[in-house]
Amino acid sequence: MARSRATPRRPALRDRTAEGDVNLSPRRRAWQSANIGRAARKLLDEDAQRFLHQSLSTPCLDALRSASGIWLEDVGGRRFMDFHGNSVHQVGHGHPRVIAAVKRALDTLPFSPRRFTNAPAVALARRLASLAPRGLSKVLFAPGGAEAIGMALKLARVATGRHKTVSMWDSFHGASLDAISVGGEAVFRRDMGPLLPGTEHVQPSDPRACHFGCGGACDARCADYVEYVLAKEEDVAAVVVETIRSTDVQVPPRTYYQKLRRACDRHGALLVLDEIPVCLGRTGRMFAFERYGIVPDMLVLGKGLGGGVFPMAALLAREALDVAADRALGHYTHEKSPVGCAAALATLDVIRDERLLERARRLGARALARLRAMQSRLPAIVEVRGVGLLLGIELGKAAMAEEVMYRCLSEGLSFKVGQGKVIVLAPPLVIEERDLDRALGTIERAIAGSTRTKGG
Repeated sequence: MARSRATPRRPALRDRTAEGDVNLSPRRRAWQSANIGRAARKLLDEDAQRFLHQSLSTPCLDALRSASGIWLEDVGGRRFMDFHGNSVHQVGHGHPRVIAAVKRALDTLPFSPRRFTNAPAVALARRLASLAPRGLSKVLFAPGGAEAIGMALKLARVATGRHKTVSMWDSFHGASLDAISVGGEAVFRRDMGPLLPGTEHVQPSDPRACHFGCGGACDARCADYVEYVLAKEEDVAAVVVETIRSTDVQVPPRTYYQKLRRACDRHGALLVLDEIPVCLGRTGRMFAFERYGIVPDMLVLGKGLGGGVFPMAALLAREALDVAADRALGHYTHEKSPVGCAAALATLDVIRDERLLERARRLGARALARLRAMQSRLPAIVEVRGVGLLLGIELGKAAMAEEVMYRCLSEGLSFKVGQGKVIVLAPPLVIEERDLDRALGTIERAIAGSTRTKGG
């Protein structure tokens, strides 16, 4: 008897807003009906036909034809200030120095097989080690942040002889199976079957969802609980944390990381900090952990490392962790890409020469002050928070956050909605003050308009 082929189960379309905006919502369809022209619709239809559908991505919102500086332009000529950028655009889109470096690399050494090294790769490893605090001197490169997280997990197992991890609910470390195992976002973990064993989860440092009686002002009791788990489990290889959670802009107090560092030291666990979306100046520091007076055992970088042009990520580790010479931690085809390393070196030059760290601190403080003033005028805003040019506006309801996002898209401003109801603003660090002010004005009008529509 012929064996029938099983039909794949199609999951029910449910409104999942934990990570980003939902790409199947009625508001999205309404926005597209009002704003998408024939040329874009043709591309979108074929995109939806050709690509596997997945939450947060396909079907897509719009079709782009160019990106430059802070701007995106769609095929119909509509321009958007890009305050999302998937966190790759610290130096803006298509920075001339990054593009020139990539072109030079393409003309001379477009690819380097793994058994060979090359000057751009060695230079980038040296540069990152010089920028990091003393001790984080060993480097591995990977094509993306999820792969770099995977390398960190493997190295932690080799170095400690343990396999368990402690990480945070609601965290995001990438979309691969190992990364979602330590991650805590339901939209990535749901219905995925058995994940990596030993991936313990605890509450993140989030005063608004605290179960430890902090009363809205974090006093780092959740870090004490991490130590409790480390003591009970005994065989934890690593504590994996987003230094600052970019999905909804959670900025822990200094005490949190000092407690975490001491707890890891006492119990023999490695502290692995994920700065994939917030590294390289986003927070006003080259590395976000610098504000906390601690040094991790491993640091994972990505996103903007390739200048918004080439996929690049890096794992930085203490020299004492160079203990896996007989294993393959990464072994990626484009591990030491001359093109990617050239893009990264140019990006670091731009950050230094254009003084983007100082710029992020100055503009971020100015923007945060304006958001606080906005909060005093608009009751719909529950809280504003931020560090450098990573800013969050928490609204009372997810439906309002989505409406505000589409109102702003209609006015030429693109940003992300995180954790359902947090407007997350991550503009390029090269943004001009007038454009930042214009964007904040657009957001204020959109929130005020949404409130009036609902009679709030």
